[in-house]
Amino acid sequence: MENLSLLLVGNPNAGKSTLFNKLTHGHARVGNWHGVTVDALEGHMMKNGHTMSVIDLPGIYSMTGRSMEEKFASDYISKHPDAAIVLISEYAGLERVLPLAEELIKNRRAALVLTKRRRFERAGGHVDCKNLEKQLGIPVLDGDSDLQEALFQVATSAPVTCRHMELSSCYTPPHEGLSRIDSLLLNGFFGLPLFVLLVVAAFFVTFARGMPGDLMKSGIEWVFEDFLGGYASRIASPVLRSLLQDGILRSLGSVLSILPQIVLLQLFLVLLEESGLLSRLAVLTDGALSKIGLSGRAVFSLLMGFGCTAAAILSTRGLDDKRMQRRVILCLPYISCSAKLPVFLALSASFFEEPFLAVLLLYALGVAIAILFALFLKEKAPPMVAEVAPLQLPRPVFVAKSLLFQVKQFIIKVATTILAFFLASWLLSSFDFTFRLCSVEESMLAKLCGGLGFLFAPAGMADWRITYAAVAGLIAKENVAGAIALFYGSFPFSAASAFAFSVFLLTCSPCVSAITAAARELGRRAAARNALFQTLSALLMCYLVYFSIKGLIVYAALAAVPVVALLLITKTSEKHIDSISGNNARPPFRLHRRHLRTGIGVLSRSLKGEGDSGKRRKSGLRLHAKSG
Repeated sequence: MENLSLLLVGNPNAGKSTLFNKLTHGHARVGNWHGVTVDALEGHMMKNGHTMSVIDLPGIYSMTGRSMEEKFASDYISKHPDAAIVLISEYAGLERVLPLAEELIKNRRAALVLTKRRRFERAGGHVDCKNLEKQLGIPVLDGDSDLQEALFQVATSAPVTCRHMELSSCYTPPHEGLSRIDSLLLNGFFGLPLFVLLVVAAFFVTFARGMPGDLMKSGIEWVFEDFLGGYASRIASPVLRSLLQDGILRSLGSVLSILPQIVLLQLFLVLLEESGLLSRLAVLTDGALSKIGLSGRAVFSLLMGFGCTAAAILSTRGLDDKRMQRRVILCLPYISCSAKLPVFLALSASFFEEPFLAVLLLYALGVAIAILFALFLKEKAPPMVAEVAPLQLPRPVFVAKSLLFQVKQFIIKVATTILAFFLASWLLSSFDFTFRLCSVEESMLAKLCGGLGFLFAPAGMADWRITYAAVAGLIAKENVAGAIALFYGSFPFSAASAFAFSVFLLTCSPCVSAITAAARELGRRAAARNALFQTLSALLMCYLVYFSIKGLIVYAALAAVPVVALLLITKTSEKHIDSISGNNARPPFRLHRRHLRTGIGVLSRSLKGEGDSGKRRKSGLRLHAKSG
């Protein structure tokens, strides 16, 4: 039998990734948000002794759509004419998916899978699936049923062509209109303060003294330092005792202790996304973000940056415009990822008694720098088309699985890359070149890195060990906290130096994984150039902050000059890239909200004369573009 393939195709947020996980028992990221899938994700399904490939594609409205994810999906569909199409739609989105069905299903194996039935029926909607199947000429399946056998039959059936039809004979739409809670959430005077309050509350629960995050962190520190460290101190062999106490327990404890706080922040992000609040935040912030050359859809990538910069960079494929994607990628290193948490907590004790306020300050500073950088690189904002996902109570099983996956990934990273770094650092800092156990200053690492102390000397840290920790952070930011714990136990320099070093870590190049992700999206040369510029400017920013705190205004001004020069070089290079790319985007128009329908609402800063991309939304969605 020929190779069998199923292409999961449909509008954003229709349930494609959920069906993919159900069919393949995979772990594709799912979410109540437009643009979660930004690449082709392949899995396999076994049925009747045959293996079928199942490919989850990004959301698509039309085969002629302008966004990067739509272009990718339409190209993939065109290049695989023998694969069966599984068109996935919400029951409530059936009206707008039919034009896509007619466009896609021409002499191809195909089926239509309808999802989110309960919500649709609670809103008064109804679909006569048997009548719909007869009129379309393709199988119509319910997403809640067992679909493996039915989809196997589709993959081995004869090609068909979807027929044109009118829905009136078999479809009753759900009740339209915004609920009272949506009217409040989409009101800027209520929605934005509510979101800020939620963020502050999340940080308070995570970092404030006596709160769950702080209590769990203290518990893990006790296990590593006092309980396990106590046993390690009784070991007679000085080499083995040093390995366990300094190389493993102290370093690993400094990193693993922040796992509960990472989980709590991730819980906040998952709840925000799963509940549908994230898409409303995109709506609320679109007007403000358009002032700095971004759109509301960038909110998803920017918020993901608080978890993992590499994942956030990959998510920028869901944006509508390549130029905006580049600007978001350039801004993301300033959004503090979870890997920076241990070092922020290690440093903050030097300049703030309350860790909650210190971390909140650093995170807010990173966001402010990202906004100013986006404003510096500002161009006209591209059009925004975004789903307003339905409000829903987060599913406990989904939330638990998401958090467990994050914990698993973090532990794997700690147990491999980070542990290898700690062991290598301990070995090099504990032995000389004759492999004799010695002090740090006599070690191999001191001989190799001893000349690097000058890099942070202007910021009051004339010590090669700080430079080594900073360089190690370019591999993984968690390494910085481990290196500080290994060499010092706690940060030994002044409060001004601690804050200046925090600013360096806040603004320097992200880790190797994030640089690799940026290279995939922007190209290797651009990613390497950006990483170099970010690291150089971060070092200068470290000096600038330290001089400013110390009142050395002349030195601060001297440090500011090359920072401005690097910014101008970055902006010039971005303009050069845009001129080469030959972007033909039309001028954007201002957002005008004419209609929002619960569950399937769309906001658009639309374009005059959209052509096919305007046609794709004509059914069930009302848009109005007003010239700016």
